[in-house]
Amino acid sequence: MNNFKWIKPGIYGFVVGAITVPIIGFSWGGWIRTGTADKAAIAFANGEVTRSMVPVCLEMAASDPQRLAKLTGLQAAEGFTRRNAMMATGWATIPGSDTPDRKLADACIERLDLDAS
Repeated sequence: MNNFKWIKPGIYGFVVGAITVPIIGFSWGGWIRTGTADKAAIAFANGEVTRSMVPVCLEMAASDPQRLAKLTGLQAAEGFTRRNAMMATGWATIPGSDTPDRKLADACIERLDLDAS
């Protein structure tokens, strides 16, 4: 039995390591779960789609015959009413969709720079 003195400390070391390695990995090691990674990937993809649609929104605004009237209404609006006014113009509607996109409306308002005019 004296030949196997290392078994007891080895088992304790294995158990303690099996418990502490995941705790350290998820806390400070940067490990994330699959669900968290999926949510981050979806949020990133949605942000990129919105960012890629901003030029379309600006082009729709530039080619709209009622541009000046709509811009005046947007400049008069403030806060969330400005987003709603942007959505009402139709410029924040993604082609092929029936409803305007809130994130696209916000991004398009930032690029239109309504306060500088």
